[in-house]
Parts: sequence; structure tokens; C-alpha cells
Amino acid sequence: MSGLAAKAISAIIGYRQQAASLLLFHSVLEDEVGRAFLQVLEILCDRNAPETCLPAYSGWFQALATTGKGWQQHLSERLLLDENVFALQAQRLPLPELPDSLLAAARHDLRVLQKLYWLQPQQLSQWVQTVCQLPQAPVVWQLEPEPLPVSFVNLPDWADGLSELAHHYQTQGTGQFAQFYAFRWQWGKLEGVAHPDPVRLDQLAGYDDSKAKLMQNTEFLLSGYRALNVLLYGSRGAGKSSLVKALLNEYRDRGLRLIEVSKANLVDLPAILEQLRARSQKFILFVDDLSFEEDDEAFKALKVVLEGSITERPQNVAVYATSNRRHLVREFFADRPRPSDADELQSWDTVQEKLSFSDRFGLTLTFEPADQPTYLQIVHHLAAQAGIRLPDDELDFRAKQWATRHNGRSGRTARQFINFLQAELGVR
Repeated sequence: MSGLAAKAISAIIGYRQQAASLLLFHSVLEDEVGRAFLQVLEILCDRNAPETCLPAYSGWFQALATTGKGWQQHLSERLLLDENVFALQAQRLPLPELPDSLLAAARHDLRVLQKLYWLQPQQLSQWVQTVCQLPQAPVVWQLEPEPLPVSFVNLPDWADGLSELAHHYQTQGTGQFAQFYAFRWQWGKLEGVAHPDPVRLDQLAGYDDSKAKLMQNTEFLLSGYRALNVLLYGSRGAGKSSLVKALLNEYRDRGLRLIEVSKANLVDLPAILEQLRARSQKFILFVDDLSFEEDDEAFKALKVVLEGSITERPQNVAVYATSNRRHLVREFFADRPRPSDADELQSWDTVQEKLSFSDRFGLTLTFEPADQPTYLQIVHHLAAQAGIRLPDDELDFRAKQWATRHNGRSGRTARQFINFLQAELGVR
């Protein structure tokens, strides 16, 4: 083997040893790109397997190309998402209160990752050419890194940016809570929603008083106070669900996360709360279109969360539920006690428990059916946002026609009308 190849292998062994020395952030390299990178280093060090160099390098190239990011971008984003002991404790405690040994390990790992960050893909390509004795170096996957929400990656020593990294973990979270803003609880676990509804608060017209109260309550939650659980009830299509989803897009940069829980999964609420208790982010548990049947287990589970149990409700969680019903538990005339009934002595207590369940929400917001002025106000608001320029009288006439022929006056109907009108004018 030539002296040039021996020198290259010596440098590669150094990088392998550095990667193996990671104490806390080792999972940064435990994805497809990281494993392929380590495999390239390992094969380059194996002097007896030069024929496997190119396939290994090809695997790393393809893994990077699949992400659509360069090596530096990928590695730094993995660092910001990584969930480890330091990242979790930094969310709960100020940096000076963390153990000195934990801080030392974190600084060590940052210096190691900085060395890997500055290992250019061109260098790896040249090593493959040298060690495998190729006539030319393989093609390099290279993209310029995009701006990051942290600046310590530009420091000469990443260890000096430990406090900035800790602050990032405190505000943006780690793992899936840093990667996603919206979640669904399915099959006993949280699943991130890659493309949540982009609706914004300024797109929602009408019901200004209810909107203001809901925003104020959400501000309480984000400020660390115990926010109220909220019931949004009223006519269909009034925008109740859209309003809750718009809160996420308004406040997600301040650490708000939204978790959608279906009625069928409400029995898992205690397990969900325990997963969120130690997190620094604030969470809205969103239950859409809520109503219960008699003896519904979900009714009992939600009641425990709203009223409390022996386990304290986390201060960083609030329940926001929407419903078309003021009384969430269905009641039938047959449920009402008659003098001849001898089944339950306190039947009226059972009826009152059903009817008063909605009172267990600390804040109830009402969404009345839209009258014609409110409906037309919403239409004009959406038309302006969509860039539709029609005379007011023509827009009003067509909007009234649409409401009559379709689903009546509501925010949903207005949105459907504007979507149709925008497409019609565009095609025309």
C-alpha cells in the first residue's frame, strides 16, 4: 500500500475513534445517513476489502440524496433534534444546575460532532479514490447548508455554544416534539403530522369575542399559568375546529404543540398526560366533535382529566374540545325518572350529572349560527384574501345564492363558495 493510502487510513481511523467516543449524542449518527457514513469509514480502514469501497460510498451518497440535504445540514439538524439525557434535563433545569460531568460530556460530544461536521464530502471522495486506487474520485453530493435557528455552528469551538443549544432544547423541544408541531394519538403512541392544516387566525372572520377569549387562554398556557379547559360548541361549519388549529400556526414558535385525540382514544388520556408532563413545550389536547353515549368509557376518562384525580394535571396541558351539542352526553326521555320507577333511587342525580358535564370545562365558548350580515362579512373577508375582485352587490348576490342552494349560512359555506369562485374565475 502506498504511503498516501496509509496516511489516509490513519486519518480515517482518527475519525472513526472520534465517532465511537460520543457519550451522549451517539444517536445523531444512528439514522440511515449516519450508519452509511460510519460504514464508509469502516470499509476504508479494512485494507483487505477495497472492492467494497464504492458500494459503501454509493450507499452514503444515496442516503444523503434521499434527504435532499448536504452532510453539514443533515448532521446539524440531527443534533438539534436529538433526544438524550442532556437534552431532556436541559429542558427542565437551568444549565448551572446540571451535573458538571453531564456538562463536560456534552462539551466533549459537541467538539466531536464539530469535527465530523467539517469533514467535507470531497475529502471522503478523495479517500475512496486513494484507498481503492481508483482512476478518479467518485462524484460528490454537495449542497450549501441552509440557515439554522442557532448560531453556535459558526463558532470556532462548538462547546462554547452549549448554553445556546440548551436554550434551543428548552424552547423547541427534542425528538418528535422538535420535528413536528401537530400530532395524532393512534395505536397507543404519538404520530407526528408532517403537513398540518395551514389555516391562520387572520383568515377567520366573525366570532371575534370567542376568538379573543380563546387566544387569551392560550396565552395563559404559554406563559406557564394553569390554563382553563375549553369547550367550543355551536352550529356546524362555524369554524370551531379551524380556530383551534389556527392557534398552532400562531403560537408554534413559542413552544405550542397540538395533539388530536379521537373520542375512541380518550381512554388513553392518562398515558398521554404522563408523556407530556416533563416536557417544556405547552400542549393542547384537541378533541373534535365531542359527544358521548350512556356508559361510555371515554366519558369517564375525560371526566377524570377535567375534574382531576389523585394525579395532578400537568400545568403545560389544556383540553380544547369542539361539539355541536351544549350537553355532551346524550339524554333520552326514557332516562328521566318516573314515580313508578324503582331502579335507581337517585335517578335525577344521574340526569344532572349528564347534563352538567359540559360545565366541567372552565371556559365555554358559544358559536351561534351565522346570520346574513355575519355570513357576508366572512365572504368579503375571504374574497379579499383570495384576491377576488367583484362588485360588492354581485359578490353578495352570488354568496346568498350559494348558501341557499348548498349548506346554509356558515363560515364553512363561505369558504367553499370562495374556493369555487376562485377556481371559476381562474379557469375563465
